[in-house]
Amino acid sequence: MRIGELAQASQVSRDTLRFYEQRGLIAAQRSANGYRDYPADMVQLVLYIKTAQRLGFSLGEIGSSVAALWQAPDPDSAVTQLLQDKLNLIENRITELGQLRNELQQRLGQRCPLNP
Repeated sequence: MRIGELAQASQVSRDTLRFYEQRGLIAAQRSANGYRDYPADMVQLVLYIKTAQRLGFSLGEIGSSVAALWQAPDPDSAVTQLLQDKLNLIENRITELGQLRNELQQRLGQRCPLNP
Protein backbone atom coordinates (compact mmCIF):
# COMPACT_ATOMS: atom_id res chain seq x y z
CA MET A 1 0.00 0.00 0.00
CA ARG A 2 1.43 3.38 -0.98
CA ILE A 3 1.37 6.47 1.22
CA GLY A 4 -1.58 8.01 -0.62
CA GLU A 5 -3.64 4.87 -0.16
CA LEU A 6 -2.78 4.70 3.53
CA ALA A 7 -3.59 8.38 3.97
CA GLN A 8 -6.99 7.92 2.36
CA ALA A 9 -7.80 4.69 4.22
CA SER A 10 -6.85 6.13 7.62
CA GLN A 11 -8.14 9.66 6.90
CA VAL A 12 -4.87 11.42 7.76
CA SER A 13 -2.59 13.48 5.57
CA ARG A 14 0.55 12.22 3.91
CA ASP A 15 2.49 14.72 6.00
CA THR A 16 1.05 13.15 9.16
CA LEU A 17 2.18 9.72 8.01
CA ARG A 18 5.66 11.02 7.24
CA PHE A 19 5.76 12.62 10.69
CA TYR A 20 4.68 9.35 12.34
CA GLU A 21 7.42 7.58 10.42
CA GLN A 22 10.03 10.13 11.53
CA ARG A 23 8.92 9.58 15.14
CA GLY A 24 9.23 5.80 14.73
CA LEU A 25 5.52 5.14 15.22
CA ILE A 26 5.07 3.50 11.84
CA ALA A 27 7.48 2.03 9.32
CA ALA A 28 7.43 1.50 5.58
CA GLN A 29 9.47 -0.61 3.26
CA ARG A 30 11.17 1.39 0.52
CA SER A 31 10.91 0.16 -3.03
CA ALA A 32 13.77 0.51 -5.51
CA ASN A 33 12.35 3.83 -6.73
CA GLY A 34 12.13 5.18 -3.16
CA TYR A 35 8.36 4.91 -2.75
CA ARG A 36 7.06 3.98 0.66
CA ASP A 37 5.20 0.68 0.79
CA TYR A 38 3.09 -0.06 3.88
CA PRO A 39 1.54 -3.38 4.89
CA ALA A 40 -2.27 -3.53 4.91
CA ASP A 41 -2.45 -3.72 8.73
CA MET A 42 -0.83 -0.27 8.94
CA VAL A 43 -4.30 1.26 8.60
CA GLN A 44 -5.25 -0.28 11.93
CA LEU A 45 -2.09 1.06 13.56
CA VAL A 46 -2.62 4.60 12.25
CA LEU A 47 -6.24 4.54 13.45
CA TYR A 48 -5.01 3.36 16.86
CA ILE A 49 -2.54 6.26 17.01
CA LYS A 50 -5.23 8.80 16.12
CA THR A 51 -7.67 7.35 18.67
CA ALA A 52 -5.00 7.32 21.39
CA GLN A 53 -4.17 10.97 20.65
CA ARG A 54 -7.85 11.87 20.88
CA LEU A 55 -7.97 10.14 24.28
CA GLY A 56 -5.16 12.32 25.59
CA PHE A 57 -2.09 10.19 24.98
CA SER A 58 0.99 12.00 23.72
CA LEU A 59 2.91 10.65 20.75
CA GLY A 60 5.71 9.79 23.17
CA GLU A 61 3.33 7.70 25.28
CA ILE A 62 1.95 6.05 22.16
CA GLY A 63 5.42 5.30 20.85
CA SER A 64 6.53 3.71 24.10
CA SER A 65 3.48 1.45 24.31
CA VAL A 66 2.58 0.55 20.75
CA ALA A 67 5.18 -2.19 20.23
CA ALA A 68 4.23 -3.93 23.47
CA LEU A 69 0.53 -3.72 22.62
CA TRP A 70 1.07 -5.14 19.15
CA GLN A 71 3.04 -8.07 20.56
CA ALA A 72 0.90 -8.70 23.66
CA PRO A 73 -0.68 -12.15 23.92
CA ASP A 74 -3.97 -10.45 24.85
CA PRO A 75 -3.99 -7.00 23.21
CA ASP A 76 -7.47 -6.18 24.50
CA SER A 77 -6.38 -6.60 28.12
CA ALA A 78 -3.19 -4.65 27.46
CA VAL A 79 -5.16 -1.73 25.99
CA THR A 80 -7.64 -1.87 28.86
CA GLN A 81 -4.78 -1.63 31.37
CA LEU A 82 -3.22 1.24 29.43
CA LEU A 83 -6.54 3.13 29.49
CA GLN A 84 -6.97 2.43 33.20
CA ASP A 85 -3.50 3.78 33.92
CA LYS A 86 -4.25 6.93 31.92
CA LEU A 87 -7.55 7.38 33.74
CA ASN A 88 -5.77 7.08 37.09
CA LEU A 89 -3.28 9.75 36.04
CA ILE A 90 -6.10 12.07 34.99
CA GLU A 91 -8.01 11.52 38.23
CA ASN A 92 -4.87 12.25 40.26
CA ARG A 93 -4.26 15.40 38.24
CA ILE A 94 -7.87 16.53 38.80
CA THR A 95 -7.36 16.08 42.56
CA GLU A 96 -4.11 18.06 42.44
CA LEU A 97 -5.77 20.84 40.44
CA GLY A 98 -8.65 20.98 42.93
CA GLN A 99 -6.17 21.41 45.78
CA LEU A 100 -4.34 24.12 43.85
CA ARG A 101 -7.65 25.88 43.17
CA ASN A 102 -8.52 25.84 46.87
CA GLU A 103 -5.12 27.26 47.82
CA LEU A 104 -5.42 30.02 45.23
CA GLN A 105 -8.88 30.95 46.50
CA GLN A 106 -7.57 31.12 50.08
CA ARG A 107 -4.67 33.33 49.04
CA LEU A 108 -6.95 35.74 47.22
CA GLY A 109 -8.47 36.65 50.59
CA GLN A 110 -5.09 37.50 52.15
CA ARG A 111 -3.51 40.92 52.30
CA CYS A 112 -0.31 39.71 50.61
CA PRO A 113 -1.27 36.57 48.64
CA LEU A 114 2.31 35.40 48.03
CA ASN A 115 3.33 35.18 51.73
CA PRO A 116 3.35 31.59 53.00
